[in-house]
Amino acid sequence: MAQMLTARSIATLNPAAERREIADRHMPGLYLIVQPSGAKSWAVRYRYARRSRKHTLGPYPAIDLKAARDLAGKALRTVAEGRDPGREKRAAAPDTVEAIARQFIERHCRRSNRPHTAAETQRLIERNVLPRWRGRLARDITRRDILDVLDRVVDAGTPITANRTLAAVRKMFNWAVARDILLSSPCVGVKPPTAERARDRVLTDLELRNVWMAAGKIGGPFGALVHLLVLTGQRRDECARIEYAEVDLAGRLWVLPPGRVKKAKGHEVPLSELAVAILTALPRIGDRYVLTTSGEVAVSGYSKGKKRLDALLPPDMPPWRLHDLRRSVASGMARLGINLPVIEKVLNHTSGSFGGIVGVYQKHSFADEKRRALDAWGAFVADLVSDHPQQNVVRLKVEA
Repeated sequence: MAQMLTARSIATLNPAAERREIADRHMPGLYLIVQPSGAKSWAVRYRYARRSRKHTLGPYPAIDLKAARDLAGKALRTVAEGRDPGREKRAAAPDTVEAIARQFIERHCRRSNRPHTAAETQRLIERNVLPRWRGRLARDITRRDILDVLDRVVDAGTPITANRTLAAVRKMFNWAVARDILLSSPCVGVKPPTAERARDRVLTDLELRNVWMAAGKIGGPFGALVHLLVLTGQRRDECARIEYAEVDLAGRLWVLPPGRVKKAKGHEVPLSELAVAILTALPRIGDRYVLTTSGEVAVSGYSKGKKRLDALLPPDMPPWRLHDLRRSVASGMARLGINLPVIEKVLNHTSGSFGGIVGVYQKHSFADEKRRALDAWGAFVADLVSDHPQQNVVRLKVEA
């Protein structure tokens, strides 16, 4: 929806959980783009050769509102003259880091990656890379430049983010080499600055109960998110962005489409009676997202929600992450006697039992086995968090 943009409204505009485009009512075709990271930029949308096109003008505040309107007017006059301003800009622009990053995100990340992965790659590049290299030619970037960027991220107290930044930059330069934009990548020979170890934190039954109870006290979409993580074992963002169109409460089934999971194939998650009860109890806000406060965007603010959760837990509980719930579900189902191949199917893992040649020829869906497994796990959780637990509930081996 178009707005009458002003210098003040732009300066005070806060980012949302998703990328936003705000049309300028004063200059039709001009858009202010606001990224979840808070970065703002200008673009013009127009039609050329019967196709809708977008022409990026540049970042805000380097380009203020008046300059953006002037540039937009010039671009639209170019269109009126029968020329494509976007194509002319690309033909004239040097291969700067900024230009390559923009092309990499538009042509590769947003087309080949999941939306969350693309947004995270863009955030890392815009926050940690472009401020240091803006205006520089990509061919002039050296290994020393890469290391300087990584050192700054490490020195800021975020060593793991430095590893993620290196991965994003390496992909960007490899893409540029594959597109014949560069002859070689400056990332060759650069190693991740921080050693990472695989996490093995599994919550005890008492810790899982405490987390469940604390999530219930918080309530709202974040509390329900934690409950769904415990009951389904799915990934955080997959649960957080669950949509009404994906859920069949009567059939007790949640179907994630291909674009919402890591694999190209969709994933079916049978819902236990407790999971259905959690979903049914939520107020319906809007027609898309199940876990939401506005109806416009899915639940987010994981760090803030996690801090609220931790404040309600025993102070001596060892550090943990939301992703540890997924590992705890897998471990808990194994203790119930559920076979490893079934657990991997529940978690939608492609390695392990279904890696390599087995994954090519093993086409059994395991639908019935997954339902029995998640029903058993849901009954176990219900017993665990009950005020009057039954010692013999779902302690028997669940056949695959």
